[in-house]
Amino acid sequence: MTAPTSKNHLRSLYDRLVSGEIDRRAFIKGASALGISATGAVFLANTGVVAAQDSTPDATPEPVADRPDIGTEGQERGAGGELRLIQWQAPTSLSPHVATGSKDFLGAMLVVEPLMHYSPDSVMLPNLITEVPSVDNGMLADDLTSVTFHLLPDVTWSDGEPFTANDIAFTVDWVKDPANNSVNQGIFAAVESVEVVDDLTATVHFAEPNPFWFDPFTGTLTGFVYPKHVLETGPDAGEAFMSRPIGTGPYVVDSFTPNDQVTYSVNEHYREPNKPFFGTVVIKGGSDAAAAARAVLQTGEYDFAWKLQVEPKVLESLVSEDGPGVLMEYPGVSVERVNVNFSDPNKEVDGQRSEMNTPHPFFTDDAVRAAVVTAIDRQKIADEFYGGGQQPARNIVNGDPMTDSPNTAWEYDPDKAAQILEDAGWVLDGDVRAKDGIQLSATLATSVSAVRQKTQAVIKSNLEAIGFRIDLQQIDASIYFDTGAGNDQSYTHFYWDMNMLQGVPNSPRSMQSMEVWYAGPDKQNIAQKSNGWAGGNTSRWANDDYDAAFEAAQGEIDPQALAGLFIEMNDLVVNNNVVVPLVVTGEPRGVSKRLRRENIALAPFSGDYWNIANWNLDEAE
Repeated sequence: MTAPTSKNHLRSLYDRLVSGEIDRRAFIKGASALGISATGAVFLANTGVVAAQDSTPDATPEPVADRPDIGTEGQERGAGGELRLIQWQAPTSLSPHVATGSKDFLGAMLVVEPLMHYSPDSVMLPNLITEVPSVDNGMLADDLTSVTFHLLPDVTWSDGEPFTANDIAFTVDWVKDPANNSVNQGIFAAVESVEVVDDLTATVHFAEPNPFWFDPFTGTLTGFVYPKHVLETGPDAGEAFMSRPIGTGPYVVDSFTPNDQVTYSVNEHYREPNKPFFGTVVIKGGSDAAAAARAVLQTGEYDFAWKLQVEPKVLESLVSEDGPGVLMEYPGVSVERVNVNFSDPNKEVDGQRSEMNTPHPFFTDDAVRAAVVTAIDRQKIADEFYGGGQQPARNIVNGDPMTDSPNTAWEYDPDKAAQILEDAGWVLDGDVRAKDGIQLSATLATSVSAVRQKTQAVIKSNLEAIGFRIDLQQIDASIYFDTGAGNDQSYTHFYWDMNMLQGVPNSPRSMQSMEVWYAGPDKQNIAQKSNGWAGGNTSRWANDDYDAAFEAAQGEIDPQALAGLFIEMNDLVVNNNVVVPLVVTGEPRGVSKRLRRENIALAPFSGDYWNIANWNLDEAE
């Protein structure tokens, strides 16, 4: 771990950048030498948090001006025919503010858009606005208590209605309204009000200085804007929006079969007249990651396969020089993890299991969780099921040295794990340990995936070797990640003792990712029947120190102090054995050779289709 960055050195480096003494490349290189990654350097520059620490802030450098759009000049809208995408996890809902799975965000992002995108190098790019706000251009307040957005003129919704600042204000109110059960309520909670200055100008006011001013408006996990004229009519419109959203994006939905297929056609009102190039798009779901890989890499039936969570040897066998597809690497910042349930999934209280005030019979014992963490062979899981240099995870926060905690470690030591249990009074009763009449019998659930099932098998073997009885459940991804209130097999209900999934950060400083362990005032953020299981905290873990750090981070404008709070949150979760980080993942994508890969522009903090308006054919193929 690099020594903590000197604020004065960082400030000096920043001053040299904005004065023109050094260029952007030199700034990133210098910041990296101070312990900040390229991602972190870009983050600091574009959020203005460095500049905000002086009473007379300097200019923020201009972000990268354009999205990748090679070969789009002179093309004809819709001339490319059909584009076929395969997702082994099919969309369930196309209303992203009430969905929690990447599969649903992917299905929505062809239609609904954010104000800003994250580029492959994590720079914020203007999308529905004229430029990214900064302290220098006057759109971001010096104290980070407000931000002003200037909207692109002449943008319309896909039904022809004008896109205005009223839509931004409406979206904020809609997400914050508890009746809508939005999963992004926590992200939008910092917004105090939205002032509609005129049709093309909105000023967002925050209750406190907000270093995350961009979170509700940027990227393809939280930043989507909703149409006021469609959704203001009430709940029925919200239900309809889940299957037929109205957006400003390049496509409209023609048909949608949840958990199976979505078909799209060109949005004739899209703001760029020669885009999109492909006239229709099909997203086909189902099957598994290996079958999706074959459909692109061997048969050529599809053009793009999302998230190929497939054993390395299997993937390698599918690629050939004369085959129709290739693999594209994806930047790895996500963590495949095992979550521990702190509530009792087998006891029903007021019509629900895993009720937040009903403690788990043995996972509330620190020793049991410590034994679980110590007994799981992360190296074996990383090497055999992920490969490609992907490493065992020791932290939840990854991707930036500035927030890489030096205070954590992992080990695989089954003898030590067994001794931890023995010392805590969990003694063998036959093959299973017990204490006070309670056996260490647990269920581990996850989605259907060859890699996840093999990972489950390793975990089962590891834990049974130290005296657990482990039952495994595999649930179709379309059900497991379906957050409907009536779906008791979803990960948000968490009706098992442990579950396994992947945490996907939405930005270099992802409060959304950290919200999953935030209980909130009166435990309001814990997923329960009373909030439609839309609370972000599904493990039902509540910790005052964690909540205090999370709340402090929401208003911390000093970049080093902010990084320290992320480390503190990470350490509380990891060192209290609330979660078992398994592997830092970056599953490749399968891409047809006929597509221009530069324009696909896979980005660590944006969904795969964020730039689909610019997808076209590779002229060399």
